Amino acid sequence: MTITGARAPRAPAARRTGPFWPSPAVGLAATIVAVAGSSRVSQSSDELATLSAARRSAAGLWELAQHVDGHFLPYYAFMHLWVGFGQAEWWLRLPSAVATGAAAALIAGLGRRLHSPPAGVTAGIVYALLPSVSHHGQNVRPYAFTAAAAVLATWALYRAIEEPEWRGGRWRYAASLALLGCTQVFALLVLAAHLLAVTLHRRGVLGRILPGMALGCVPGAVWAVVGFNERSAISWIEMPEPAVFLALPEMAGGTAPAGGILLTLALAGPLLARRHHVHRLWTTLLAGWTVLPPVLLFGVSHLISPVYVDRYLFATVPAYALLAGLALASVSSPLAALALTAALAAGLPGHLDVRREDGHYENFPRAVRIISDNARPGDAIMYNGSWLRTGMLYYGGRSLPDDVLLTDAEPRPDSFNYHERADIAAVLDGHGRVWVLWRGKAGRSGRAGSGSDRLGTLVRAGFTKDRSWYVGRSHGMTVALYTRQAGLASNPAADLASRTPYRRRDADR
Repeated sequence: MTITGARAPRAPAARRTGPFWPSPAVGLAATIVAVAGSSRVSQSSDELATLSAARRSAAGLWELAQHVDGHFLPYYAFMHLWVGFGQAEWWLRLPSAVATGAAAALIAGLGRRLHSPPAGVTAGIVYALLPSVSHHGQNVRPYAFTAAAAVLATWALYRAIEEPEWRGGRWRYAASLALLGCTQVFALLVLAAHLLAVTLHRRGVLGRILPGMALGCVPGAVWAVVGFNERSAISWIEMPEPAVFLALPEMAGGTAPAGGILLTLALAGPLLARRHHVHRLWTTLLAGWTVLPPVLLFGVSHLISPVYVDRYLFATVPAYALLAGLALASVSSPLAALALTAALAAGLPGHLDVRREDGHYENFPRAVRIISDNARPGDAIMYNGSWLRTGMLYYGGRSLPDDVLLTDAEPRPDSFNYHERADIAAVLDGHGRVWVLWRGKAGRSGRAGSGSDRLGTLVRAGFTKDRSWYVGRSHGMTVALYTRQAGLASNPAADLASRTPYRRRDADR
């Protein structure tokens, strides 16, 4: 079935036809850009959460989803199958790179239909050149899939409305929405732009798309309920202030200069596209796609629970690229080439930065190297935040010192943490040196950022901090070496380790 009703004049055939190959070519180029350098970057704590989930059995993954990250279950299930073929960094990140290519190809196809083949190719190139796109294209998280699904949903809506010969259009639109809701529930906020544009400019078909839209939103609604029931996992998110909107260009572009150029082009897009007879329905939709999701996410944060995180809005980035493509295709070729060159120059530092070893903010390989270069036989290691063990084992394996607290090599079934002993002083008896790792830096009190008192327990057991290294960026991680004072023996009775289970503050909850 197709959506029919009062329709504005369709785009000239020259815009809708033309060679097919540019779209997949742009997609392939975007995938190559995303893959480039992906094997050099340390996995982040959030990527390691994906790895931890994907390594579990199907029953174990289901058990985890009932306690944390249940709304990511579709993505985790896919990665569960994917890791069966390998766990190298580039392999784990390849699905996101392919999804980035799919998004770029769909952007090129949609831009061709809205304006012209040059507009589509330019929009796809803009998308591929953004450092933010490279970041998520190298990230073992679902956000690259979310962006691709958002473009697919808009592409399906266009074809269902503008191309009545496309059989079953409304139900294919519904299927694309179902996919969108299964990638990331907040991506469904993009539908506000779809509803606004159709209501304002094509009210005659509104009643025909609503059933398909409602059906397509069912999976996303299910995952939203699951996420709401597990909202304690995102209790770390703070209430957003209006100033968060000032960070949107940098979120979309990946760097402030690239974001500024992208925003300028996006603002010019609707004005210039009108000169080329792009219907107001689609310029309204693209503009709403950039504006409404952050506004609605801000509102949800204040009305229900704080959920505003920049990365949750990555599904809006294709709209910026499409608007930029429309703008560049509406000006002279020399001016368009100059703008693209400026965008590439503005984004180049961001591309280099995201491909550094600490490009995803954490740096587990460096932590492993520090310990390997300075460890001695008989050293012990413990984690103030047991989930850190996943990253250290991934990069260090059996070369690490004796993991004295670990009681089970498998993570806990209900979290990303591990079962550990609590009698710290007792297990360190006979060890003169212990390596301690925690996320962030130690505060002035010397306690780790997690709030656990394991460092205090070490001190009471006769250990003092010998040296420490801070690795990574942002929250980062501290690697510290503690040595026992000469002449002091451990005192198990002094073990006052924290009895509060450590909860990982995952930024993707």
